[in-house]
Amino acid sequence: MPAHVTEGGVRLRFDAGDPAVTGVGLDCDPAVPGPRAFERRDDGWVLDLPAPGLDRVEYRFAVRRGAGVDVVLDPGNPLTVRTAFGDRSVLELPGYAPPWWLDADTPAGRFDPMTVAGETADDVPVTVWSPDGLADDEPAPLLVVHDGPEYDDLARITRCAAAHVAAGTLPPHRLALAHPVLRDAWYSGSPQYLRTLATAGLDRLAERHPVRAPVVVMGASLGGLTALLLGLAAAPRVGGVFAQSGSFFQVRHDDAESGYRYFGRISRTVQSVLDARHTDHPLVVGMTCGALEENAANNRDMAAALRRAGHDVRHREVADLHNYTAWRDALDPGLVEVLRAVWDRE
Repeated sequence: MPAHVTEGGVRLRFDAGDPAVTGVGLDCDPAVPGPRAFERRDDGWVLDLPAPGLDRVEYRFAVRRGAGVDVVLDPGNPLTVRTAFGDRSVLELPGYAPPWWLDADTPAGRFDPMTVAGETADDVPVTVWSPDGLADDEPAPLLVVHDGPEYDDLARITRCAAAHVAAGTLPPHRLALAHPVLRDAWYSGSPQYLRTLATAGLDRLAERHPVRAPVVVMGASLGGLTALLLGLAAAPRVGGVFAQSGSFFQVRHDDAESGYRYFGRISRTVQSVLDARHTDHPLVVGMTCGALEENAANNRDMAAALRRAGHDVRHREVADLHNYTAWRDALDPGLVEVLRAVWDRE
């Protein structure tokens, strides 16, 4: 029997047909509870995990043969998912359902590539998506998406936008998909990157496609940090932020990240935001994070600090982890609420 849910949790199995296999381990997010080493039994290699407290689990098997280890998909599970780090097998727990808009029959829209020149050594490539029926010169709301190509490829964000426009839950709007050329350097609180997007970037986008209503910016992980910093820097031109699993690193929570090259810059910048007690330009801020994620504690702190400073914060914890499917599944209602709150004011 392949991977399945048991009365007490989850059972994973690897076929014992290959006598060269000397061990099997589970390769998955550290937040998934339970052991990692499979037990050899007469009918195969078996691993029993406690109930993970998640809607779905992405995983692979680390199969040892002699001195070598091959990391492979679960051959007994046909369900896989593409991730930023390659394919993974996925086990969907009872009650999980993908978002409705994935199956919506909507036109693909149009893509318009451009670049933004500013203070960064490299220009910032941006691809603007527009829904069918929205003329290039027609003013419309704008959503800026950090890690834009990955968000579209792995989280289908333009399909989400098209489905909500077609359903009438959101007005016709454009997405500016920002390409992360130097992701770690740019998305770690880089003043040059933030100034480039806040000034030349928004100006260039508005010249190409007129913007109506305050801009909303979004991103995940380091992109979530960058979206918040850009929103704070460019308010009131930016009126809303949507940050998913934001990398709001703090020394007290994130010692495991302290060796990261940009940890010092990020933690100092985050602390300055946490210390703020007032804002002249309140933002609508949506935040999602997996309740079991390493980033959960620093996201809770950031949500509380932003509320204290006067921002309108909507913070949700979800039963998934640090991956694009989790971020995709939380776009509705998380992102949709932010967009409606910002754009319905106009």
